[in-house]
Amino acid sequence: MLIHDAPFSTAGLADYARVVGEEIVADIREAARPLQGARVLHVNATAVGGGVAEMLLSLIPLMRDAGIHADWFVLQAEDRFFEVTKGYHNALQGKPTEWSPEDFDVYWNAVGENAERLAEHLDDYDFVVAHDPQPLVLPTHLAAGTGWIWRCHIDMTSPSEETWNVLAPHLSAYDLLVFSAEEYIPPMLHADRVEIALPCIDPFRPKNRDLRPGELEETWARHGVDGTRPYLLQVSRFDPWKDPIGVLEAYRLVKTERPEIQLVYMAAMADDDPEGWGLYEETRAAAGGDPDVHLLALDVPASHVSHNALEVNAMQRGAAVVLQKSIREGFGLVVAEALWKEKPVVAGNVGGIKYQIRDGWNGFLVGSVEETARRSLEILADPDLGATFGRRGHDIVAERFLFTRLLRQYLGWFGELAPTTL
Repeated sequence: MLIHDAPFSTAGLADYARVVGEEIVADIREAARPLQGARVLHVNATAVGGGVAEMLLSLIPLMRDAGIHADWFVLQAEDRFFEVTKGYHNALQGKPTEWSPEDFDVYWNAVGENAERLAEHLDDYDFVVAHDPQPLVLPTHLAAGTGWIWRCHIDMTSPSEETWNVLAPHLSAYDLLVFSAEEYIPPMLHADRVEIALPCIDPFRPKNRDLRPGELEETWARHGVDGTRPYLLQVSRFDPWKDPIGVLEAYRLVKTERPEIQLVYMAAMADDDPEGWGLYEETRAAAGGDPDVHLLALDVPASHVSHNALEVNAMQRGAAVVLQKSIREGFGLVVAEALWKEKPVVAGNVGGIKYQIRDGWNGFLVGSVEETARRSLEILADPDLGATFGRRGHDIVAERFLFTRLLRQYLGWFGELAPTTL
């Protein structure tokens, strides 16, 4: 369905000029001049939860401010579709998976039903951007023409061969494939056009804006966190690739030396992630009733997305150390968010995290539970080190990971594809 009523960012290019400078904004407006009135449709699997939905809430308004008519279509399907596509998502990140023909039929038929809903509107758009595996086969159903971009947000360095062989033939329907890092491009991929674009954050959204007096304390009280004692924080889905059990184990090692420490693990329970509640329950069982472990599963309607974001913002700003102990990570928006807030981060030495943190300079990169605990203890013991990491991290995000950079890239791609679409 087309999304009209969503908590889109209210920040425009004029707001960004105060952060990135007038020159960068002027360059964006100049690049957008030949594209005035161009029509773009973004397609993904959910409007609530997850990094893709979060980015679209900021990117779409900026595109509109630049003179591009941008819309958002979210796939509608039964739960079984999301179970299958979550499996595809995991398999493309390297998890061995076996598929039955019935699984692919569920996937194929659900996307086909969405294609029928979309077909009557397709002529209204010059460009379509399909995000991640869920809508990947959409242009095949529509016998689409030019102007299609597949935006892959996950790490596909070693996809399951069986899943790759099922899905890869449909990539030929796209004019451009975009990955978050060069090493994420599958070695067996053969494509005419491939681009790289690291994700970004919006400093003006509720998740990143400055807090008002009392908001931090109110958030602590709402979730039973003792604000007088330090806590480790991870903000992630309850997902095997985010390793919530490993986070819990690292916290326990830290607590042996710092008994006052708490752990907060918070996640928005995304509509397209049927595994989430199961892993939440597994993590809760592993916590064993420890009163200093706060597992916050934010399962609320789309109308409360801004409230969720503010809760994350407050918890990040109050944390002593922000963790992101990922085993695989396409980028890790929560790392950029924490760095923007000048928080010290200890994160997995994987994927897009490595583009954000230089080990020992603006944070620590780790590869085990033990290393996560050791580096967290270093920061807890040396507040000046944490403050230095935070300042450096903020500067990196300001330079590389704000939406003005991503918008400029999209305008470049649209400009190159425009002769065949406008």
